[in-house]
Amino acid sequence: MNQRHDETNHYWNASLYDSRIGFVSEYGKSIVELLDVQPGETVLDIGCGTGDLCRELSSRGALTHGIDYSGEMIAKARGKYPDLSFEAADAHAYRTERKFDAVFSNAALHWMTRPAEVIRSVSGALKPGGRFVAEFGGKGNVGGIVAALGESLRGFGIDAAARNPWYFPSVGEYVSLLEAAGFRVEYALHFSRPTPLDDGERGLEHWLQMFAAGFFAGLTEPEKRRAYAETSRLAKPSLYRDGRWIADYWRLRVAAYKPAAAEGESPDMRRK
Repeated sequence: MNQRHDETNHYWNASLYDSRIGFVSEYGKSIVELLDVQPGETVLDIGCGTGDLCRELSSRGALTHGIDYSGEMIAKARGKYPDLSFEAADAHAYRTERKFDAVFSNAALHWMTRPAEVIRSVSGALKPGGRFVAEFGGKGNVGGIVAALGESLRGFGIDAAARNPWYFPSVGEYVSLLEAAGFRVEYALHFSRPTPLDDGERGLEHWLQMFAAGFFAGLTEPEKRRAYAETSRLAKPSLYRDGRWIADYWRLRVAAYKPAAAEGESPDMRRK
């Protein structure tokens, strides 16, 4: 029986992530602007990957702590940035005595398929009045890739839907979860971000190897290569333009506050 794949059984290749998937951190810099961190603020980065955005936040004066489910990613982050704080941890169940001014996440929450549990962890890590700023895959994200992948894998007797590891909510769905947990949502936006992939003809193959490995579990290496090729063939008419692949990304961006201790107190996005 096919079982749903989630972040707990996805293998992350940290070297491939840094060498071929650098756009993740680059696009994340715009969400750093929304966070607008102030010198001396403490920030928890959920799904920190190999630590690039922790470094960016640190360069702006923040005191950061990055967590990621992948031990390999954390090892890479510690090697790159030995002066920063990192920890391998599951955000579904993360608990800490330390309380942060802000919780930040970029391109990670869509791997966490029990969102209410993650939001509970976020709330528990925040100080009263603290802010939560995140961007991740929203409704419709990589829809064209997923459709091509599903058709390709049917030829190998694999039900791709049963192996889908992602959680791509609508604005309404995710805002409702935040509000149910007591957050005040200041900002929520669902938008298209067509994303160029590096390496020309091989761009989609590298993307599949990095982000969709679980779909191909059980296939031999020659079968995987055939599946990559067939997925690319099916996706090419809509996602390959001017010599490069353009992934059909849809992102969800949110900014929300944990209620302040004092009744009626209103936190300011630009904290002093």
